Amino acid sequence: MNRNAVETIMGAVVLVVAAVFLFFAYTTTQVNATGGTQYTAQFDRVDGLRDGGDVKISGIKVGTIESQSLDPKTFLATVTINIDPRIKLPEDSVAVITSPGLLGDNFLSIEPGNDDKNIAPGGRITHTQAAMNLQSLIGQVIYNAGQNKGQGGGAAPQGQAPSPPKP
Repeated sequence: MNRNAVETIMGAVVLVVAAVFLFFAYTTTQVNATGGTQYTAQFDRVDGLRDGGDVKISGIKVGTIESQSLDPKTFLATVTINIDPRIKLPEDSVAVITSPGLLGDNFLSIEPGNDDKNIAPGGRITHTQAAMNLQSLIGQVIYNAGQNKGQGGGAAPQGQAPSPPKP
């Protein structure tokens, strides 16, 4: 009988810890079932962006990424975002896909402009900047380094003029 009581108490403790964890997770994720203002933006590429990702202004989360789709006519990636309705975006705002560092999910950063007119709810952010592709940049650096080596060029030693090309 004593063993059953201990197992029952341990089971209750596990359930309480699980309930506390779920409550903590729900309160810290900032889940908003009610809407905000929807906007769209089109990008050449949206590498590393995901549905449910953050939309930030000045490093502060102001919304979420709702969906991503491909425009079949222009072949541009269309991103639909939902932003806090208290925030009004000027028409010359810029949407930039950025990353907090080398590791981690990309997020959408909005740099508000100075225009007096605001983008209408449901409107489109026309100024965008796609994500930097780290693999392409590294490939370009390696390719350019190989090209410079193969040419045998480079700067002449200090104090000497470069020799003229031989015919």
